[in-house]
Amino acid sequence: MEKKPSILFVINTMGHAGAETAFITMLRNINPEEYDIDLYVLIGQGELFDRLPPYVNVINRQHTSHSVLTGWGRIGLFFRVLHRGLFHFAWLRWIPYAARNLREMRKVHRVQMDKLLWKWLADGSHRYKKEYDLAIAFLEGGATYYVGNYVKAKHKSAFVHVDYGLAGYTRMLDQGIYDRFDDIYAISDEVRKGFQRVYPEYKDKLSVFPNMIDQDYIRRMATYGRGFEDNYSGFRILTVGRLTPQKAYDVAIDAMAVLRMRGYRAKWYVLGEGQLREELEHRLTSYGLKEDFFLLGAKSNPYPFFQQCDIYVHATRFEGKSIAVQEAQTLGCPIIVSDVPGNREQIDHGVDGLICSLNPEAVADAIIELMNDKGERERFAAAACLKQFNSKDALEKILKVAKGETEK
Repeated sequence: MEKKPSILFVINTMGHAGAETAFITMLRNINPEEYDIDLYVLIGQGELFDRLPPYVNVINRQHTSHSVLTGWGRIGLFFRVLHRGLFHFAWLRWIPYAARNLREMRKVHRVQMDKLLWKWLADGSHRYKKEYDLAIAFLEGGATYYVGNYVKAKHKSAFVHVDYGLAGYTRMLDQGIYDRFDDIYAISDEVRKGFQRVYPEYKDKLSVFPNMIDQDYIRRMATYGRGFEDNYSGFRILTVGRLTPQKAYDVAIDAMAVLRMRGYRAKWYVLGEGQLREELEHRLTSYGLKEDFFLLGAKSNPYPFFQQCDIYVHATRFEGKSIAVQEAQTLGCPIIVSDVPGNREQIDHGVDGLICSLNPEAVADAIIELMNDKGERERFAAAACLKQFNSKDALEKILKVAKGETEK
């Protein structure tokens, strides 16, 4: 029997987030009869391990399905990070690297420790002798540093999911890592443009590969589970995403305060977990909004909530291409997004949703417009349902590289 081409995927975590969800869908679209698939998860942690297809071989020596956002998950993550610093003496190389980059971060008043720790984790991760036909770093940061520096492969590809500069990545952080990749795939045209602003020299090996989502699966899962359980019969607003600064929940809470001040009654629900929970709960308490704005935590099946809400709001500070917006479109939600590049690429203003400025008054104005116009909500919902998301042809082009067919 002819040996199958070997592919290694590397991802930072298997947490329940948009990129990881798209990753699972990609794996399900690869024929195991044609390829041998290995997976290395840099942190070795995350809820989505249980959703991996059975033909994917996880090569981590140890891994856990604990979320990095739970108490036990954070404890495990702390000890894992500590251990990685000792392995291969990664901390010796990391100290001067961190000092240089921390100095630059302070100059622009934006210190991001997660960006500094990716190199620590990549340098301290286990290294394998196997040479692959194709190695794919599915996320920027740690996965990219690991594949670029420590994986043996005939061909290397990297994915970029965020507006690179706005997310805080720099050439100094990357240390020329993208020189070691043959292809770079941005998940949207806006992400491609953002990456190219940082790295104009990679124009010829940079192309667009949209996120893969399984719309039939989403529609099917929306019929399972109960969704909202508070017996509220009024207007429901939904947002899905981790509790991080990028998602601008402070603006959403302020917008909810504006709605209430103007006499509009609604409840706003957030599905997601993250490091800002305590800060956001304090903000809700100080505004007196604990009965109007709810942090429901992460849900293994968020789709009934999409189907049952009246409006989906995605008012973020920056975006690559949101899986949550695509899920909302698949389930026919009227959608409001903030006016940032990634969101502009997903919503046609006035056709299948509204685009507004990222401030509380503008977000509240957009919500009020849709609350007052049932016909507009129905038109947006009908247009959203028509959106199709299919990247199978693009995936086939990537996979052919593993067979030695290098033409893109």
